Amino acid sequence: MTDYRRLRVALLGAGAVGSQVAALLLKHGDELADRAGATLELAGIAVRNIDAPRDADLPRELFTTDADTLIVGADIVIELMGGIEPARANILQAINSGADIVTANKALLATHGPELFDAADQVGASVYYEAAAAGAIPIIRPLRDSLAGDRVQRIMGIVNGTTNYILDRMDTEGAEFLDVLADAQALGFAEADPTADVEGYDAAQKAAILASLAFHTTVPLDAVYREGITKIDKAMMDAARHAGYVIKLLAVCERLIAADGGAEAISVRVYPALVPRDHPLASVHGANNAVFVQAEAAGDLMFYGAGAGGVQTASAVLGDVVSAARRHIAGGVGVGESTRANLPVMPIGHVVTRYQITLEVADQPGVLATVAGILSDGRVSIATLEQTVSGEEAAVARLVIGTHKAKEQDLSETVDRLADSGVVERVVSVLRVEGD
Repeated sequence: MTDYRRLRVALLGAGAVGSQVAALLLKHGDELADRAGATLELAGIAVRNIDAPRDADLPRELFTTDADTLIVGADIVIELMGGIEPARANILQAINSGADIVTANKALLATHGPELFDAADQVGASVYYEAAAAGAIPIIRPLRDSLAGDRVQRIMGIVNGTTNYILDRMDTEGAEFLDVLADAQALGFAEADPTADVEGYDAAQKAAILASLAFHTTVPLDAVYREGITKIDKAMMDAARHAGYVIKLLAVCERLIAADGGAEAISVRVYPALVPRDHPLASVHGANNAVFVQAEAAGDLMFYGAGAGGVQTASAVLGDVVSAARRHIAGGVGVGESTRANLPVMPIGHVVTRYQITLEVADQPGVLATVAGILSDGRVSIATLEQTVSGEEAAVARLVIGTHKAKEQDLSETVDRLADSGVVERVVSVLRVEGD
């Protein structure tokens, strides 16, 4: 084996991902050294409970509950604890100690990313986070490096494996949401408390990270519009399939250019959307993730793969570790984050897209004319309309209305007027159409 310079690696956290990172570091140390140009010595693993069960058989002597001591003297610190604190404090301590950081902590980056990047810039360190946005999919480096000379116009991503698994089974099997959620929990795809996944919080954190990179702009998490999938039911799935769509929880990040040639802005949002079945994202099945990027010069790019899993995510973490080691050997300052574009993040009301509106109305003369009039008055144009009737004595008609492109604010106000019109008994759903 070549006599390489030795770099000390401190690992914080030994959960599903951390355990696999440690095991792979120990198993493939020689190969990683050849790729990095340095011997990567796993100096220790900081955990809350040394005796907790692990996903990998690791030497007990590596474990410690003293993260502070482990961090001091480390060249590379891998943070896989999750959460905000003490992860934030540990990372700042590591940066101030001269270490480079590798993290998969999307919640921390989405809320405190600018603070961590600024701290790293001050000392010439780097923060690597390929595993924070889409598991094993390499998307951070392409956005930060490969497309740095291009202008990204739009990103559409399936970035949460749990919700994609649920929606995919609802689509392909006709299953109900709660039944599939229970299966996902039994299989380990969903947590006992699935709120972060099914309500879109996890995807919103990843959307903030991707948009910040793509548009060179700091995107606060509270600027990301968010809806979850808990209201999606079998009837909505059936209607989508009949119309040639599939429902996916999408993270959408795009440039907004004013019609009058005014200043650029961006939109960052997460919601369940109708995707045409011939779009590449429609064929993403199971717990997989995919990110579809549209760039001015490069055109359409698709990144697809496992969005979660201990071994899969560990792959992305170790790629960052090798990059950090190479930087240590080569010397020089770290790779900074570019946020100088400083584009404003616009509220959801400024978005323009197509919609599918499903209404329940009384099956009687004049109703269609009233509905059409309200839509027209609200600057919402009908592209398609399908009516089905159920019931006998008190017949109820279900209207599925596809619109041309409309402004979200106009559409929202129009739907409110429909709900209050007296002819609409219930607004069943409003779904946006993306990718057509």
